[in-house]
Amino acid sequence: MTDPRTIEADPSWLPHRVDVSRRTVELMRIPRSELGKTGFLADRKPSSKADVAIIGWDDVRAMRVETGKLHFIFHTAFCRSTLLVRALDRPGVCIGLNEPGILASLAGNVEATKPLVKPVLQLLSRAHEPGEAVFVKPSNMANMLIPGMLNTMPEARAILMSNALPKFLGSVAKRGLLGRRWGRELFLALQSYAGMDFGMSSRELFAMSDMQAAALAWFLGQRWFLLHMQGQVAGISGDRFRSLDGDRFNAERVKTIAAIADFAELEIDQAGAEELAHADVFDEHSKLGGAQAAHEDEDNMLARDAKLAEEIGQVEQWVGMIAQQAGLAIPMKQSLF
Repeated sequence: MTDPRTIEADPSWLPHRVDVSRRTVELMRIPRSELGKTGFLADRKPSSKADVAIIGWDDVRAMRVETGKLHFIFHTAFCRSTLLVRALDRPGVCIGLNEPGILASLAGNVEATKPLVKPVLQLLSRAHEPGEAVFVKPSNMANMLIPGMLNTMPEARAILMSNALPKFLGSVAKRGLLGRRWGRELFLALQSYAGMDFGMSSRELFAMSDMQAAALAWFLGQRWFLLHMQGQVAGISGDRFRSLDGDRFNAERVKTIAAIADFAELEIDQAGAEELAHADVFDEHSKLGGAQAAHEDEDNMLARDAKLAEEIGQVEQWVGMIAQQAGLAIPMKQSLF
């Protein structure tokens, strides 16, 4: 069994998931050189049994670790947030943590795991080199934790990343049955913590198409972000948030990285922003690996599907009417630059 003092002293040990019934936290040792690779940290497998430790909740809470600067990238899904967190990863300057599974694990049982939020974030915040900041990009299913995490880490700042509704719905449809099911699940999750009365009966909600349900999930995600930017959630100042459009990031990479560096007070000058904006991560698929060009046919497939385009257009118009009635201007305007 790994000694908790060993974990305290080594930032390579990252919290991975929580077992509520056993009141334990599983940690995984991941070398610094492995953090920026493709895929989510939640899906990583240990290299050996020695790279896994299971620690009791009380032992985790008792740890006294050397914390560092911690910031967040929250997102509404399918908006290049994975690409952004990987692009920011630069040894000695910034660590990018792409969807550590522990945060989704905490979100899965908010009340029971509330005492673990602070020690978990402290473990995630640790630098490997002096001066390094950490940017964590949680799963969008963990967006319910934004108030708790920002209040727990009062110096943390957050990028709220999204994209236009048609792009979001196209990505949902591209994933077939699983994508459409995911869209419905996301709507149910958001309605549970950031919901609003749409004036629809339970029968009308059940009768929605998959695209309608996914679109309302996107709408609620936009609304949730706007409430934070307006300083209307848990007493958190809106100055701690900046919004970013995923397509704008892709079109203006240098400007985006420079603006994030300024906002989060990262040690990245203009030359550094230029270097990061032309890194190899932009040539490979951030989630699946391999050359980005190999996935272009799949992306362009949606542009050739006239029926899907018509359906998405109709749903976009429908959501636009809901937004107008709610007095919301969506998608939210970019404020990062």
